[in-house]
Amino acid sequence: MALRPVQVNVKALDHAALGRFWAAALGWRAGSGESGATTYAGPDGGLVWPDPVTLGIEVVPVPDPKTPTKNRVHLDLATTSAAHQSELVARLRALGATPADVGQGDVPWTVLADPEGNEFCVLEPREIYRGTGPIAAVVVDCADPRAMARFWGVALDWTLHEVADDAAVLRSAQGVGPYLEFLRSPDAKTVPDRVHLDLLPYPGDDKAAEVARLRALGATDLDLGQGDVPWTVLADPEGHEFCVLARA
Repeated sequence: MALRPVQVNVKALDHAALGRFWAAALGWRAGSGESGATTYAGPDGGLVWPDPVTLGIEVVPVPDPKTPTKNRVHLDLATTSAAHQSELVARLRALGATPADVGQGDVPWTVLADPEGNEFCVLEPREIYRGTGPIAAVVVDCADPRAMARFWGVALDWTLHEVADDAAVLRSAQGVGPYLEFLRSPDAKTVPDRVHLDLLPYPGDDKAAEVARLRALGATDLDLGQGDVPWTVLADPEGHEFCVLARA
């Protein structure tokens, strides 16, 4: 039994506009999400769930804007050369991204925020991210990367590539698509995550059994006002929200 990440869920005041931004940013297309009330950005535009290689982005409407607090989950974008990095940053700014200062100092990557303030990074070329597609990694700030590796390594069918006091790294067992990285951060979680992962059981696996397994691993139930929905909202042992989806 295991789950697989299938999309990055992003909350937005204007889901259609933010979905179009991310589609253009990644060289993808935007289309309607499964409910018709969200916007899905993916390589083929329409909902492909799960995509065999990458993680799509589903942008969902919420009534409240992002707070000034830095998101604890963000995307790192891959580049193939210094020129590509410069060109991508310029294109993203033309699309509406703005520079962001999260205390990064003098670093070789560029930190930006999307039009609704969600931080993300445009990385300098790194050999490890060749072949990931436009998203190099989904990055999660946490207090204890080793503990996150224990939970997420068992929760998912992804392979653990690295674990240390400061970072833990997982990737699809097929060696495709983005990495999932947990980085040590001194900042405590104070607000609900604006960005989170959605997970899906494999065909034939029982969603209720998967949710029970996650609870036994240390996940807890969350009520974010979602009401009667077919997915289950949980939090990992450090409080990062994620959803287990019903469709298999």
